[in-house]
Amino acid sequence: MTFDLALHAAPQAAFAPARFVIDDESPDDVFAREKLLDACFGPARFLKTCEKLRAGRLPARGLALAAHDGARLVATLRLWPIQAGPGRAALLLGPLAVASDYRSLGLGAAMIETGLDRARAKNHRAVLLVGDEPYYRRFGFERALTEGLVMPGWVDEARFLGKELAPGALRGAQGRVGAAGARAPLGNEGPLALRAAA
Repeated sequence: MTFDLALHAAPQAAFAPARFVIDDESPDDVFAREKLLDACFGPARFLKTCEKLRAGRLPARGLALAAHDGARLVATLRLWPIQAGPGRAALLLGPLAVASDYRSLGLGAAMIETGLDRARAKNHRAVLLVGDEPYYRRFGFERALTEGLVMPGWVDEARFLGKELAPGALRGAQGRVGAAGARAPLGNEGPLALRAAA
């Protein structure tokens, strides 16, 4: 999927068009993805509760996305298989990272919309995340859908949000959110794991 953006080099400069393409993450994106995630979140990203659900797992098939402007990786988003309480399959959205010079241009929103559209097309029924409610509300995420669920570690409850891709998918959801899906080879997410997830 290709999008057009306007990048402002300086307040008084004329803006130059930028094209970016959102597609499947490839093994060639691994180094740039990790560098972008480090720049956006720092080493504390490995301590987040959501990481307990992602560690040693593969992202959902076809739901590891990368945005490029030419050869440069400018955004990344992954969705992960989880259980939203016992016996209730769902996805976990995140992390979403956008290069600093591409923020406030709609790229993050385009990544989320693309990810949700793909998830719906693959018959996934619900998505959870931990994030800024005012930002994610416009995509249909809400706190009320996660009130009966517990994450496997501390999170700010106001930021624990859900979205139904199928009506009623999170109705009555209760219990602990757990990891699901395929394990990454050797407990990592290197190129071999990406090929397996493609």
